Amino acid sequence: MSLFSRFFGKLDDDDPPKAKTLIANANIEEPLGLQVLFAEKVSLYPKKLTAALEAYDRGIRKVKCEFDPTLGKQGNLLGMVGWDQHVIKLVGFDAPMPKEAVELCVAPAHYPTALKKKAHAHKAHVLLYYAGYEESPIEQYVALAATAGVLTEFGAIVVLNESAHTSFPAHALSEADSEEGMLELLRTLPRPILYCGFVKHEVEDIPGVWMRTYGAPLLGFPDLAVHAAGHDEGERYFGIFNNVFCYLEDSGARLAPGNTMQIETEEYLKFRSPLKEEEFLESDGALLVIEIIKPDEINRKGNRK
Repeated sequence: MSLFSRFFGKLDDDDPPKAKTLIANANIEEPLGLQVLFAEKVSLYPKKLTAALEAYDRGIRKVKCEFDPTLGKQGNLLGMVGWDQHVIKLVGFDAPMPKEAVELCVAPAHYPTALKKKAHAHKAHVLLYYAGYEESPIEQYVALAATAGVLTEFGAIVVLNESAHTSFPAHALSEADSEEGMLELLRTLPRPILYCGFVKHEVEDIPGVWMRTYGAPLLGFPDLAVHAAGHDEGERYFGIFNNVFCYLEDSGARLAPGNTMQIETEEYLKFRSPLKEEEFLESDGALLVIEIIKPDEINRKGNRK
């Protein structure tokens, strides 16, 4: 029975039936992922990780977990953990992540400087990749975030999302005063906090601040950008971006250049493609620029919330 084969989505002849073991989904070509930083070297064991996940939320049951014992002795980690339709690959190293990747995600994040310094000084990291059978990107991220949150018990300090250019304190994913449970909290987490990033850019010779998201196309949405007057408008536009994403998620609507929208905050929005001179807004997928408009400028048959 080969963990390596199942890690890449293949069953060997002597493997148990698929329903009784962990096998990665071979049809996922570009998996969603999170990266977890540890202050010290990582020590993970299947039984302890299984128990921690099952204690994390009542919705996580019958967890399967398997690591390669040989790599563990060499200071590295390769394994899988899963429950229900979820399978998460874990690849760990007793070494720091590349500095450029850490800086990309830590610099724009919104948490104390002291924790950012700890992130830069981390000694080990674990890469999490979604390899299960859930189709919803949000539910995939929820499973990844739950696994990352549980790793706090094993020394995790910060969780990165390279695709989103952002990061988040690991302890904030580990526990909450919520009767609904941690999984529901992760489902309702504002999208620009971890599942896509909220980043501010000052562009040379352009007054004001550009604010934008990264990684939203992986959720099935376009990235969003706006030209703000100053940094103090960050909270306002963070809320606008999240409201737009929640509307798209709940309604199944799609945005296109020229669409308009009214959102809960009584903001009226128009969406356009980036201008030729806004090439600094490059994105791996679709990106739309938001312009604030007057109520009488909204499309009569446009998208509304």
